[in-house]
Amino acid sequence: MTGIIADIQRASVHDGPGIRTTVFFKGCPLNCAWCHNPECISFQPEMMQYPEKCIGCGHCDEGCFSGAKVLCGRSMTVCALMEQILLDRDYYFDNGGVTFSGGEPLAQKEFLKAVIADCKSEGIHIAIESSLFFFDEEVFSQTDYVMADLKIWDNDIHKQYTGVENVRIKENLLRLNELSVPIEIRTPVIPEIEQGISAISTFAHSLKNVVRYTLLPYHPLGNAKRKALGMPEDGFSVPSAEKMKELEKYVFLR
Repeated sequence: MTGIIADIQRASVHDGPGIRTTVFFKGCPLNCAWCHNPECISFQPEMMQYPEKCIGCGHCDEGCFSGAKVLCGRSMTVCALMEQILLDRDYYFDNGGVTFSGGEPLAQKEFLKAVIADCKSEGIHIAIESSLFFFDEEVFSQTDYVMADLKIWDNDIHKQYTGVENVRIKENLLRLNELSVPIEIRTPVIPEIEQGISAISTFAHSLKNVVRYTLLPYHPLGNAKRKALGMPEDGFSVPSAEKMKELEKYVFLR
């Protein structure tokens, strides 16, 4: 069995508890206008081009040695991915582990299930970052921590900026809340959009298994990657420190 993996990031401290290996699955059913991982939206391998890194060596056909052309997306077997995950096991200690991110891991559900089964057999802590557009009880019941994005409260505004409605996302959060897995709900803060953060925070408070509600300030990191993919910049701005301070009242940790 194979899956399409965009990247593997080691020693991550921002994708769940402890030190983690983050595996980025390629492909996502959402197309968020501000996405900071635009290379993970398409399910197909893509060439990312950074002409400023070209050294004019003339050996493009042999592979780019300077990083001017980077292929994003490679087919990996379960065994090959597990080999990469196990390389970092000595750094996980008591609370670290592997995080499956993307893109959307559950868009490659059967491959994800197979990797989770192997991780469980190795005693590795498993976290998933998900839009919750998809839901699979078997996957989530085997997961130790879920980071779920609820980006915009209003259904119509959500569809305008992500390409999909959020009704099923809210329903899937309610379904996830019935399982015994800790949930962190996260919202990226985009100053140009009316996101309904107060309503999202109230909803998060009402769910017994939500242990944390987090606000993530928009970061323009994705624009360099959008340019490398031949896409226009997203046009959003970083929220001010004052804006983030104002929103702190909606954040909580149980």
